[in-house]
Amino acid sequence: MKNQPKTSIFVVGCPRSGTTLLQSLLAAHPQILSFPESKFFHYLVPLYEPRRRAWGLVSRQFKPRLNKFFQEDLGRSELLLGWPKLPLQQQYTRKFIQILDQLTQEQGKTIWVEKTPEHIYYVDDIVKLVPHSRFIHIIRNGADVIASLYQVTREHPRLWKGAWSLEFCIERWIQAIEISRRYLHQPRHCMVRYEQLVENPALELPKLCQFMGVDFQPRMLQDYQVAAQQVTLAVEPWKVAATKPIAKAESEKFYQVFDATQREYILQRVSGVSLEEFQS
Repeated sequence: MKNQPKTSIFVVGCPRSGTTLLQSLLAAHPQILSFPESKFFHYLVPLYEPRRRAWGLVSRQFKPRLNKFFQEDLGRSELLLGWPKLPLQQQYTRKFIQILDQLTQEQGKTIWVEKTPEHIYYVDDIVKLVPHSRFIHIIRNGADVIASLYQVTREHPRLWKGAWSLEFCIERWIQAIEISRRYLHQPRHCMVRYEQLVENPALELPKLCQFMGVDFQPRMLQDYQVAAQQVTLAVEPWKVAATKPIAKAESEKFYQVFDATQREYILQRVSGVSLEEFQS
């Protein structure tokens, strides 16, 4: 078919690293479709159910999440019909990819971008289940990410399954960076620094477009605010920054959220994690 999707892109990274802004910039391209976070593989792969994972079965938490995504987030309950009867990861993934391709084709586009930060922990599973997938990793300064995680989980504990401890925030950032490091210089993976993206998006976006196989469109720098409204939900107020003009990366939140003792501890913990390799 003429408009059959040809590229599947997954945007991954530690939560609060700028994934929504990046997604919105990409979704502003006329050939690219994106949508709210599906968390598909986060619920598909039963990390805490080893027997089901070994058998290739989906998680017990998967069906409710699938219903929410298609019925509530997308408003397309008809897409819940025709799913495989056997709860096998491979079959469910095939159906999911077919639906994303269908949605992309409906709008006359050729690429879809799925953004779920937590999918960084499932990269190997996605590669196995989606053979032609590509990944864009976003990397952000540790102090800023940790401050943002610490704050947002306290402001919206119910939506983040409780307020995260400082140690948990630190570990999540370190773990995400180390996972991305494994895929440095691999052809199906592209790295982008958040600080460089907000400092000069007109320089960084053409590189990302080249990775995805499309021409850079200057309108992406204007239309991303509209795209941001289409890929975020009303229950995600922490993502509102993506609908505003791009601001340079600042570190004020780090000093506002933490006291001197906490700041010293955080800087000591993140000092051993180099980000120089991720410079574009």
